[in-house]
Amino acid sequence: MTSAYYPQIWQTVLQIPAGKVASYGQIADLAGLPGRARLVGKALGAAPKERPLPWHRVVRSNLQLAFSLGSTEANLQRELLLVEGVIVRGLKVDKAALWTPQLHELLFNLKF
Repeated sequence: MTSAYYPQIWQTVLQIPAGKVASYGQIADLAGLPGRARLVGKALGAAPKERPLPWHRVVRSNLQLAFSLGSTEANLQRELLLVEGVIVRGLKVDKAALWTPQLHELLFNLKF
């Protein structure tokens, strides 16, 4: 079942530039859904395969990878971030990679 809010979330995730990360809560806030961080996770999991999203750029609020250490998903997320130049130590992403979008980016790029 697709939530009516999923497209907003997907569009917001698409705005995260390569080499940057955002938290689930940050994506929820930017999508106009404050306090709905869990919905972001559900939306990423429900994204259609024909709509590739940079899901690997979404991390926990403490900058940890979204998955458990040693899991296939965590290893893939880590590798994809490293390819983009993000520093990952263990499960944690370097704070310098946190995306802080400018207002003009949001005004011109988000279409909801």
